[in-house]
Amino acid sequence: MIKKKIANIPFGPFITVLAGAMVNGKPNYATLGAYGVVSEKPVLYISLKNSHYTTAGVVENGFFSVNIPSSKSIDKTDFCGCVSGNKEDKSNVFDSFYDDAGNAPMIKECPVNYLCKVIQTIPIFDFTMFIGEIIAVYANEDCLEDEKPNALKVKPTIMMGSGYFDLKDRVGSIFETYRRMNATDSK
Repeated sequence: MIKKKIANIPFGPFITVLAGAMVNGKPNYATLGAYGVVSEKPVLYISLKNSHYTTAGVVENGFFSVNIPSSKSIDKTDFCGCVSGNKEDKSNVFDSFYDDAGNAPMIKECPVNYLCKVIQTIPIFDFTMFIGEIIAVYANEDCLEDEKPNALKVKPTIMMGSGYFDLKDRVGSIFETYRRMNATDSK
């Protein structure tokens, strides 16, 4: 096997998630692949660009949600990664629900949802990494196996390079919604 040196950036794969926060009294969601486990404790991180609308909500409220969309929601998921809440109200893209334990919206259509309380922030270049303690977890009953989410039932979306993939097939292209929107606008 011959290896070729390529661009020095992370290509993935990354599980695609929707980070949620309350911003100016409304739910807002941002699509990202910068999410993960921090330790064996109930702790997750998300990394958001400082200029993102959702970032202000996480800072203001001290809570965020991590919502794992199934590949069936690829158009809405991609839309939330293409359109800024600064320019367009995304509060009605999904149906939101809440837990009394913290002020962050979660998405009913997503098979798995985590509600996290910020316990640490780490500035990294023009991003902020929010480390959050998981204070509530929700999962669709039909996605559970032995009381734990089953990936084949959740059908998470994987982001790698310029595409979205499910666990079997490619299901979309990153920024496809943006390209379609611009093609429509130019007509």
